[in-house]
Amino acid sequence: MRARVTLTSAVVTALVSAVLYVVTLVLVREYAMRRLDAELSKEGRRLVARLSEAGGISNPLLPTGGGELLQVVDGSGRIAGASARMQGYPKVDFPATENDDTRRAGVSCRIRAPGGPCFYVVEYQPAAPAGGWTVYALASKPGLFPDPWLAAGLALCVPLLAGLAGYGTWRSAGRTLRPVERIRAELDEITTSDLGRRVPVPAHRDEIAALAASVNATLDRLEAAVARLQAFVSDVSHELRSPVTALRTELELALADPSDEAALRHALEATLVNTDRLQAVLEDLLALARLDAQRRLEFEPVELGGLVDEVVLRRPRRSRVRIDADEAVIVNGGRDELGRLLANLVDNADRHADTEVAIAVAAEDGAAVVQVVDDGGGIAPADREKVFERFTRLAEGRHRDAGGTGLGLAIARDIAAAHDGTLDITDRPDGGRGARFVLRLPLAADDPP
Repeated sequence: MRARVTLTSAVVTALVSAVLYVVTLVLVREYAMRRLDAELSKEGRRLVARLSEAGGISNPLLPTGGGELLQVVDGSGRIAGASARMQGYPKVDFPATENDDTRRAGVSCRIRAPGGPCFYVVEYQPAAPAGGWTVYALASKPGLFPDPWLAAGLALCVPLLAGLAGYGTWRSAGRTLRPVERIRAELDEITTSDLGRRVPVPAHRDEIAALAASVNATLDRLEAAVARLQAFVSDVSHELRSPVTALRTELELALADPSDEAALRHALEATLVNTDRLQAVLEDLLALARLDAQRRLEFEPVELGGLVDEVVLRRPRRSRVRIDADEAVIVNGGRDELGRLLANLVDNADRHADTEVAIAVAAEDGAAVVQVVDDGGGIAPADREKVFERFTRLAEGRHRDAGGTGLGLAIARDIAAAHDGTLDITDRPDGGRGARFVLRLPLAADDPP
């Protein structure tokens, strides 16, 4: 990349320098032409003034102060006088025009005179008293390089500027990309077993420093995700070990005395219970895996009051369940996922309630609100966030339901977050005992996504 940037800079500089070189030559040539025109015009006017004062030409050798090329032609077209360098040369071949201008200027390549091959000519046709005469002042036309030394010097500047630009770009790109190289080298050394390392952040607060900060932030998230995954694997191993161990124990007891039908039946019943617990753990793990993978949910309009009724009536409850859902509250979401969220909340409340579970569904401030309240022992404020962590089960919960997985509330909050909603635990508004779970979801828009 450094070499490519340097080459590009050198080429661009060379092209720009070449254009400037050509423009400079054109300007120099134009200046030379204007200067030559001014000098010839001055010589021609001086000769016209001398003719006017003398009333004609007495000496065919025109006096000059240097090597000027001057010629005077009379009215009949004969050469009446010429400067020293123009002696012996024919009449200046400068095409006439039909206008009456007393002064003309132009270029002609058909003139025989010292120098050439082309000449810049200034012609004067003065009025009386010097009328009838034509005065020519001419000089060799400036070439493409009026000043060869200047042109050569400017030509040397093109590769010099390109080289300086390339060298400067090489040094600048090296200084700019040096932090990038350090970042790359550090990233090459980071592995899954050493995620605590971070890339160096340059002192200058520029785009590369922002890139390094973004890389470090990404590494922070990656380290947290790996740590969470490792903890999750450890928790899964622990949760699966208990039902698998219990299954093995019951089967070994049954095989120890196959003739005891009562013991065999008891072993089969215990095996079925442990199998149910193992199945519940696997189903919850599958739900978590789908949510962690951010699988795209199939959204549809869902009426929460009716969905709550379905969840409550799906199986018998140990507590009395009271539902308050007088109005239709519709949200956009995955019906199966929202059903699982509500089922987890109702099951949790039924497990901890003493006598009653109250469910209220309403629309408040542009959001659908579902409250699930039980009259059990409640959850201490210090534990209200902890219960949403995976595989977290408080002592009271383990006492009431030894077969729980500790994943229900974590799944419920993840589903709420997948629907741009929230799930929190708050105090009961009446100050009574028990836990109060509040679910908030965006109400359905007119056009479902």
